[in-house]
Amino acid sequence: MWQKLRSELHPLGLEIVTVGLDTLGVDGCKHFIDAAKAEHPSLIDQHHVLADRFGVINIPSSIWINEHGVIVRPAEAAPAPPSDRRLPNVDMPAQMPQRMQDMLAEVVKMPNDSQAYHDGLRDWVSKGADSRYALSEEEVIARSQPRSAATSEGHAHFEIAAALEAEGRHALAIPHYRRAHELVPDSWTFRRQAWSLETHGDNPLARFWQGPDPQSPESWPYPGDWLGDVQAGGAENYNARFKP
Repeated sequence: MWQKLRSELHPLGLEIVTVGLDTLGVDGCKHFIDAAKAEHPSLIDQHHVLADRFGVINIPSSIWINEHGVIVRPAEAAPAPPSDRRLPNVDMPAQMPQRMQDMLAEVVKMPNDSQAYHDGLRDWVSKGADSRYALSEEEVIARSQPRSAATSEGHAHFEIAAALEAEGRHALAIPHYRRAHELVPDSWTFRRQAWSLETHGDNPLARFWQGPDPQSPESWPYPGDWLGDVQAGGAENYNARFKP
């Protein structure tokens, strides 16, 4: 979807840089980059440095940076462009695994600010600093996520976990992932990363959709999973609403 948007807006001066947050590095992201046939820079952030530096807590998120290298909108949800296509919420195929049906049922409950977001993006590309969507430095700072000591400690635990994972020491990484989840509970990127490493399959998406093994729940080392946590917190709270 980002390649299509880039093709439209690049002639007007917009460049898109996508960053995949995945501890598996190339193995976790290359499949998607290749499938997109991206013409824009496509980076892989194995240690979630972007999340650390810019306050990214969920994906997809965006950060708007002007031609002077100044942030004019801090990290916020970046929904796909508006589309007439909708995920099904009724009459899902019987052969679809129940867990996947349940996950899609939660997805369709999530508020969709796609039209407002993309209208704002196009307004900014067209008007630059004169766009009402380009925030002042004071507004950017006010909207940026403050960092407490606990949040900093949580990011440190995640970095340790990522380093251990890169060395193939998965069992040692788990306690650090768990501690990162406890200290930074609003970070879906931290939780999703750990969960995806617990399920296996050739397709990265298959790992995520699979979730805990219902036949062996005690083998799941985390207190939550995507479906359970979304249901507990409410799908309507999964992403913050777009604010002009």
